[in-house]
Amino acid sequence: MEVVLRVGRKGEIYTTKELREKAGIRENGLVRAMVLEGKVVLEPIPTVEELLGEEAVVKVSPEEVERLSVEVQRERGVYGGEAGA
Repeated sequence: MEVVLRVGRKGEIYTTKELREKAGIRENGLVRAMVLEGKVVLEPIPTVEELLGEEAVVKVSPEEVERLSVEVQRERGVYGGEAGA
């Protein structure tokens, strides 16, 4: 698919609905922009939900996430928690 797009005064590039749909670019989504051999390449960045699908891979409580975070920080020597913890 090839289309001609308009560039606004401030450099905005206006895409078409068909182009966005075919590329998987969603409203309020994020895209990665790269310049490769003088060409601008846009690549949609999937959300965590899109990567995982509808089903959760693991269920973890906020307390367990905090415990794991502290453990990893201590292992790497970057833990900044209270003294004696």
